[in-house]
Amino acid sequence: DLGGGMGITVLRPLIVCGPSGVGKGTIIERFMSTDSPFLGSSRFGFAVSHTTRDPRPGEVDGKHYHFVTAEAMSEAVSQGAFLEHAEVHGNLYGTSLASLENVQASGRIPLLDIDVQGARSVKKAREERDSRLKSLQGEGTGP
Repeated sequence: DLGGGMGITVLRPLIVCGPSGVGKGTIIERFMSTDSPFLGSSRFGFAVSHTTRDPRPGEVDGKHYHFVTAEAMSEAVSQGAFLEHAEVHGNLYGTSLASLENVQASGRIPLLDIDVQGARSVKKAREERDSRLKSLQGEGTGP
């Protein structure tokens, strides 16, 4: 229970990180397959990323990516709706908090497919969050 005693279980994501074309998707497919030694889709869920690039042949909106306009994604980013986001090869990519929470709500561990820039964004956000938590823990402890 990581929910501060409120009975909320937070399932931390498994981040598969690397540059474009390195095989992150293949690793995720292996984790998700029904013959996976890791229990497949009953244990893991893919947190579908958003992108502003055009779909490639065979890609399905909502399964491989959420394909959105640059304007819609920029607006969502400015509203804090993304765990991470980055511009890669002239297109925006990112993992929305809603996508992550949807997998967590199903009781499965989220699998994230993230570029190196996105991983840096996640690390920075975590460091900032941890710093704020430490600051808050220090408040109210004085005489």
